[in-house]
Amino acid sequence: MALVKKLSMALASAGLITLTATSPAAALNLKYETSIGRPATFTDNDFPGVPGVLTVPQGIGVEDSTGNIFVSNGRGIDRVDVFDSQGNYIKGIGSTGTGPGEFDEPADLRFNPITGDLHVGDVFNSRINVFDAQGNYKTSYGSFSGPVEDRLFFGPGGMDFDAAGNLYVSDFSADVIKVYNPQGEQIKTIGSPGSEPGQFSGPGGLIISDTTGKIYVNDQYNGRVQVLDPEGNFLFAFGSTGSEPGQFKEPIGIDVDEYENIYVADSQNSRVQVFDANGNFLTSFGEPTRDANGDIVPPPTPPALGGTTPYGDPIDLEPGKFNWTAGLHYNDDKIYVGDFFQGRIQVLEVERTARVPEPTALLGLGLFGLGSTVVKLRRNRLRNSN
Repeated sequence: MALVKKLSMALASAGLITLTATSPAAALNLKYETSIGRPATFTDNDFPGVPGVLTVPQGIGVEDSTGNIFVSNGRGIDRVDVFDSQGNYIKGIGSTGTGPGEFDEPADLRFNPITGDLHVGDVFNSRINVFDAQGNYKTSYGSFSGPVEDRLFFGPGGMDFDAAGNLYVSDFSADVIKVYNPQGEQIKTIGSPGSEPGQFSGPGGLIISDTTGKIYVNDQYNGRVQVLDPEGNFLFAFGSTGSEPGQFKEPIGIDVDEYENIYVADSQNSRVQVFDANGNFLTSFGEPTRDANGDIVPPPTPPALGGTTPYGDPIDLEPGKFNWTAGLHYNDDKIYVGDFFQGRIQVLEVERTARVPEPTALLGLGLFGLGSTVVKLRRNRLRNSN
């Protein structure tokens, strides 16, 4: 539900009025636009691995020069699949293995804004694989933690680059953020295990604001988002464990837009939540897939425990239905969300409404006679008003 800015009019004794904003400054809504990729039908040779079929999509990125969409295709497929801007399958990058350019469970991915190279987390191989924008393998680097009891994920999690080209990577089961320079050398560690400010328990998605340099980290098992300054110092946190607005159940993906709105893939609540720059809840989109009895469809059984499919049962491909939200990427007023156990990316449009100044700003002055005046402010979409 979009937030709408309200205006108050204060009438002075001389007839002078001021217009002042009295409600939250941000105003946006999320609307389903389309889907990219599909789950396998397991009929007519339509199985995981077929071009266009996705399994547990996590990392998502858009290549600026082409608009092509890159998706980490995991659960034994072990490649990065590339789609054009219309969602048509182009090619796959990588294959299963431990050698150069191969993967054993690709996770998050990110394009280096300076070189254009694609960096992909390779979970079981405990490294970052690097490719050029055409998908040609270049190098690998890094070392990350392994499996930990009672944790579904481990190894390299979320990642992003700062303005200098350093890569920040959440090491999920080590409960720290590792920082690598452009040469692939680790130069810094941020955080430690725990639940205090600046500590982590399963750091997942990570994003660095292009505007402020702030670092946003999904602190998965602590049920919160932590915000750090560009040096990695704790600023504030928001959220708690639960299913109410502003609460999380093991959030995975995260991104920010050019106005510092924060988008979070609230994984086990099967939704995307949106917050302003101060962590105030704005809106949400999505709901869990349910079976014929109205019960939430659980994730599939892992292969190690005898599972045979990467999908929930049943699958519901109605727009806005998710079986966990995972990877999340913002680009040009669109949100790309991994529908983790339903084999697709749901693309959401960010609809922005009236843009008016903050509550302390003076909007206008005027002299009016007796009677009432109705003032309506109409603005173009936020993106087109600058």
